[in-house]
Amino acid sequence: MTANSTTRTAPPAATVATPDTEVETDVATESRTHYQPPYHVILLNDDDHSYVYVVVMLKELFGHPHEKGYQLAKTVDSEGRAVVLTTSREHAELKQEQIHAYGPDPSIPRCAGSMSAVIEPSE
Repeated sequence: MTANSTTRTAPPAATVATPDTEVETDVATESRTHYQPPYHVILLNDDDHSYVYVVVMLKELFGHPHEKGYQLAKTVDSEGRAVVLTTSREHAELKQEQIHAYGPDPSIPRCAGSMSAVIEPSE
């Protein structure tokens, strides 16, 4: 080998000590990207919430414009459910909790609480 040649070496290995053994791991394989499958947040229909309630809730919680909120409210009313967001599982769980905590519809006296939502894998 000459002084001008370049030598390539493998990435450094890390040594992990455990009480009984030492394990050598390849640092390059430790940082893998994990694929998180998407989940749907699905709003479920009931007879105790108005279109106005649904449109306002979707705007406040999801940022949906009035027109999209109205279309989703119509879908929930006619089909019994509507996908309001597709996202990571953790974010879907958060949005589901926000729907459940949103509160009753003040324009309907018999309304006792928030709407219901479920999350389902999108694939």
